[in-house]
Amino acid sequence: MPRINPKGIAAIAAAGLTVCSGGLIAFLGKWEGATEYTVYADKLANGIPTVCKGITHWVTDTPIIVGEVWSKEKCEEEERAAITAVQSNLILCFDRTEKIPQSVFDMATSHAWNLGVLKTCGSQAMSAWQAGEWELGCKRLAVSDGGKLVWVYSGGKFVRGLANRRADEWKNCAP
Repeated sequence: MPRINPKGIAAIAAAGLTVCSGGLIAFLGKWEGATEYTVYADKLANGIPTVCKGITHWVTDTPIIVGEVWSKEKCEEEERAAITAVQSNLILCFDRTEKIPQSVFDMATSHAWNLGVLKTCGSQAMSAWQAGEWELGCKRLAVSDGGKLVWVYSGGKFVRGLANRRADEWKNCAP
C-alpha cells in the first residue's frame, strides 16, 4: 500500500496544489462508483475486493472483505487517506512541480488510482509532463503518439469502459 510521503506532501503544498480536490473526488465517483458501500469482487481487477471509490488492498491496510458493508463516513475517511498517499508519491514523479496545473495533477491521480503510481510515473504522459508539455501528456493518458488507444485492456481484452475513462481523463486533464 502506498504510504504518505512527507516529501511529497511538502512538494504538493509548494506547488500550490490541492490534495483530494473536489474535482478529483467527483471524477473518481463517476468512474469508480459514488455509493459503492458494499465490498465487491472487481471483475476487471481479477476479483480484488473493492469498495467506495475504488479502494483496494493496494491503497489501504484496512481489511476489505467481499460482502462487508462500509458506512459513507468510513468510505470518505479511507478515500481521503488513500488518495493522499497516492498523491504524495505521485507528485515526486513530476520534475516541474511549480507549474503543474491542478487538472493535470487530478487526472494523473485518477490514472494512478486506476493503474498504480509506478505505471503512471513510467508512462509516456509523465515524460511529456516532465518536459512541460501538459496537453501532450494529457492526450497520452488515452492515445499513443501513433494514434492507438492506451491503458484500455484488462486481461488482454479491450474494455470499452476503460477506453471511456481514459478519454474522460484526457478531456478533464487539459489545462
